[in-house]
Amino acid sequence: MFGFNFDKKTLYIIIGILVLISILSYGTEGLFDLVLSIPAVLLAITVHEFGHAFAAYKLGDDTPLIQGRLSLNPLDHVDPLGLAMLLFAHIGWGKPVQIDPRNYNRNISVEKADAIVSFAGPLMNFITAIVFALIYCAILKFAGLTFISSNVGTIVMLIVAYVVTMNVGLGVFNLIPLPPLDGSKIFIPILPRNAKTWFIEHEQTFYFIFLIIWITGIAGRLISPIISQITQWILNLAMKIFML
Repeated sequence: MFGFNFDKKTLYIIIGILVLISILSYGTEGLFDLVLSIPAVLLAITVHEFGHAFAAYKLGDDTPLIQGRLSLNPLDHVDPLGLAMLLFAHIGWGKPVQIDPRNYNRNISVEKADAIVSFAGPLMNFITAIVFALIYCAILKFAGLTFISSNVGTIVMLIVAYVVTMNVGLGVFNLIPLPPLDGSKIFIPILPRNAKTWFIEHEQTFYFIFLIIWITGIAGRLISPIISQITQWILNLAMKIFML
């Protein structure tokens, strides 16, 4: 995703409240799960932002390369605020990938190029989810019951499962067609001219709508069934491949 223009003071207040609520509601098991989810969160943010950077670079914009964003190092992509939000609110973001549309090659329109760059982030999340679903099933098939039932095996399986669900979640969330999410830029090119103009003119209104459904948790409730279905579909596919 390209970034959120929230006031940092407001963000710190929101994050502080969420962290406090989360800590008070977590038991020992909940805190353990939170710690195990950290690698999944870092990976999901990293591949998402790398996807944006890689797509922009392939379309002719070398800005991500110059700024060191063509990297799979989490430190190059993680925003501390977005990381905290993803951990405690399950909706977050990475450090914005800066794009200069003037550098795009002219084989396609700037609008379509922006849509491709936007879609590349969620696409990387879905690809990562599929890869780790295959890893999960490979462990089930070849590692043996002794390893899977051990403490180390249990932790490994939980981390891999978190990677799958976190990547599906981040990918689906970013496809919501509201600014500032990737879905808004993917959605615009398919609109008729008049609808497109109207959407752009009312972008701030849609941004406000997004803030409401995000802060109130409506967004999470709306996309949770979709996330569950896609996650289950990916796991079923992986299980069929390994004949489990």
